[in-house]
Amino acid sequence: MFKIGNRIIGEGYPTYFIAELSCNHHGDINKALELVRLAKEAGADAIKTQTYTGDTITFKSNKECFRLKGTKWDEKKNLWELFNSAFTPWEWNDKIKLECEKLGLDFFSSVFDETSVDYCENLGVPAYKIASMEIVDIPLLKKVAKTKKPIVVSTGMASLAEIEEAVNTLKENGAEYISLLKCTSSYPAKPEDANVITIKNLAETFNLVSGLSDHTLGIGVPAAACSLGARIVEKHFIKNREEGGPDSSFSLEPSEFKEMVNVVRVIEKAIGTVKYGGVKGEVRIMRRSLFVIKNMKKGDTFIEGENVRSIRPGNGLHTRYLEEVVGKKASTDIEEGTPLNWDLVSN
Repeated sequence: MFKIGNRIIGEGYPTYFIAELSCNHHGDINKALELVRLAKEAGADAIKTQTYTGDTITFKSNKECFRLKGTKWDEKKNLWELFNSAFTPWEWNDKIKLECEKLGLDFFSSVFDETSVDYCENLGVPAYKIASMEIVDIPLLKKVAKTKKPIVVSTGMASLAEIEEAVNTLKENGAEYISLLKCTSSYPAKPEDANVITIKNLAETFNLVSGLSDHTLGIGVPAAACSLGARIVEKHFIKNREEGGPDSSFSLEPSEFKEMVNVVRVIEKAIGTVKYGGVKGEVRIMRRSLFVIKNMKKGDTFIEGENVRSIRPGNGLHTRYLEEVVGKKASTDIEEGTPLNWDLVSN
């Protein structure tokens, strides 16, 4: 387990919900701040931004390899143009962080190069996020690890060997608190590609807190993930999907985010602990037991089905004694409807 801000994250503690703003502010700082407030109302624990520009994340080129062919994003734009149209101005982070602090939310960011790490260090963020595509950026991992702050890593399409290399790199360079998020790097992702059972395997394999960074539609996948041990859930957050934008289709609106949080809180209660033997409030009287179902005189023989049966409620002898009772005699007169006990049975 570890802490981000004042929140403890780990087994036995409430799931930590991150609302990812991404580009859903549509280039308007006031919309970004409104999203912060809406996320707080919806039950988020943290707000996350992405700190990059076209120049810090890619290279300006019109070559074919710099275009996202076969994706939902605008294929007319090269990568540099796409990222420059969607990035969050860095100077906004200070205002967003202040708004988060005012509302009691944690604030941190995904970083994509050394300059963004330096910027976020000056900003005083309590943690860092490594996006799924950056898990193979070893220099970036080393830079973030040296801050010694908690690091949340999306695994995306990384192989087990790549995840192991990333974790080892972080640990070898000073990182103490690492969390791994199962992530499907398609936008939107299909539920059948989520494979959330991997979340449990991540935790067991690396002995780290695991969770989910989700790009599927709706809240079903996060609910399933939390039932399998996810302690962190990250979802893109938007005021209204009809606003459009590159990430709108797989972002949750406030009411949906709130429903997700509420459903997961119920799941957390339902998981509970390993327990047998019933709990307070269960209707134990509705169990079966042995009853006299016909008036009997002293000395009458107990006969199954005729004067003694296993029925509800559970006030009489346990049903395991039926064969032992059958053939024995009534020790006294017994009125029908009487729960059987050993004082009413004689040899």
